[in-house]
Amino acid sequence: MQRWRGSIAAARPTPLPPMRPVDMATRIARVDWLLVLTVSAIAAIGAAMLYSAGGGSATPWAGRHGVRYAVGLVIMLVLAFGGLRRWYSMAYLGYGACFLLLVVVEVAGSGSGATRWIDLGVMRLQPSELMKIALVLALARLLHEAGPDGADRLHVLGPALLLIAAPAMLVLKQPDLGTAVLLCAGGVTILFLAGVAWWKFGIAAALAAGAAPIAWSFLHDYQRARVLTFMEPERDPLGAGYHIIQSMIALGSGGTFGKGWLQGTQSHLSFLPEKHTDFVFTMLGEELGLAGGLFVLALFALLIARIYRIAFLSESRFGRLLALGVGTTLFLYVAINVSMVMGLAPVVGVPLPFISYGGTAMLTLQIGLGLALAVAVDRSDPMEKNRR
Repeated sequence: MQRWRGSIAAARPTPLPPMRPVDMATRIARVDWLLVLTVSAIAAIGAAMLYSAGGGSATPWAGRHGVRYAVGLVIMLVLAFGGLRRWYSMAYLGYGACFLLLVVVEVAGSGSGATRWIDLGVMRLQPSELMKIALVLALARLLHEAGPDGADRLHVLGPALLLIAAPAMLVLKQPDLGTAVLLCAGGVTILFLAGVAWWKFGIAAALAAGAAPIAWSFLHDYQRARVLTFMEPERDPLGAGYHIIQSMIALGSGGTFGKGWLQGTQSHLSFLPEKHTDFVFTMLGEELGLAGGLFVLALFALLIARIYRIAFLSESRFGRLLALGVGTTLFLYVAINVSMVMGLAPVVGVPLPFISYGGTAMLTLQIGLGLALAVAVDRSDPMEKNRR
């Protein structure tokens, strides 16, 4: 019994070593201001496109978009200087709070068709969006505590998979297939980056392929229709295939340099649905053309590259995994949305970061960027535990 207690005590995480003191001028200089400028430029383009979507008016979308970004920018900078150790200590608490909110959605959520929001009166909160960053934060702490060689061990991998699967199942029940996919893809990517063996991913992929027919039977009718429409949009041009067909027509009509800002025909004549949310990139392609679309994608590439740079400069495993998780989450948002509107992926309702209209999604990503900036500010803090 004494030996058993001793082994448990040895496995218990020990306190972090004292932090190296860094003066405020150095902390301010370490903020990646190019990252801040890049995301602000993307948000400005988003406001311009939402102004166009509103028929040349700041209402109902562009003005709110700008105000929300400004508030989120303040939150982002507060998080940057909040201290990486503070976010480390709050990782599991943040995850638990977001998970509790997902349970509240199941009990008292609101929404038409899908129950995804909590109505707070002044705004509607979508907990599944917040969970994307909370999951990254919790996994980064768990895998930091496990050490460089611990991610492959069952007592670490099991809880990590549970952290991913539990919220994904709740989100899938809402139903929200796009967010569930993002949660799973982001979580699995962090496990891969943490050093889980290749062959384990191979086994998981084989099991997933074998379970695909069973998963298909659990999909809602509209979700099955989206998958079938992705494979053959022309099978229902006025029904399930309407969105993607109109999206591809609008993108193609933009040509190289577009029809001009505020001059889109497919979008302004109401052929293009959801032009201010899921299909805002389509409207951008129609009005600004291939050149405008590539410019926006280049800005996203720069933003993601800066986040990965922060990860590689960090001296702590927690900081590296946190920044890599935030960068990967942002990449998945962009890749899925752009692929979706181009007909390269099923329509799953994933917004384009900082360009699509939406409050919780923008706030979530700004929180993520704030945490990444905190990694940059405290990059010289190794945060390594003293292990026996």
